Amino acid sequence: MLFHPFSSHIPFDASLNYFVGVFDIYDQEETKGAELSKYNPNNQKDREKLILKYCLDPDEQLSYRHRYTLMKTLKHSLDSKDFNFHAFFEDNHDEYTSMAWNEDEIEDPREFFEEIYRLASDKWKDDLDKASQEDPSTW
Repeated sequence: MLFHPFSSHIPFDASLNYFVGVFDIYDQEETKGAELSKYNPNNQKDREKLILKYCLDPDEQLSYRHRYTLMKTLKHSLDSKDFNFHAFFEDNHDEYTSMAWNEDEIEDPREFFEEIYRLASDKWKDDLDKASQEDPSTW
């Protein structure tokens, strides 16, 4: 079983929130929120900068196996025509989350995740190749 990075007992949940949870600015509106407000997530160049700077494991905490598992989840979601990508940009006041952009500000959330997939496939290519040669059931 694959465990959460830096844990030996918490199973890894390969939620797509790993990619966009970094845009939660709850209680950081004046710092992180101000920084993120400089970007337009609907502009292709800004979106690419956001993804590369924030979404693709900028702190290098994920192993090649974690990255492979996340990409497998992302690919499965993208292959589903009816998958709700909007949900990952919604605020959840019960859990004290506030996203940098409201879900209705993101013109095409699916496109945002497609761009994540494209960029991650390139940036993580070696890790994905390495993991693909292993049997994930042994993790």
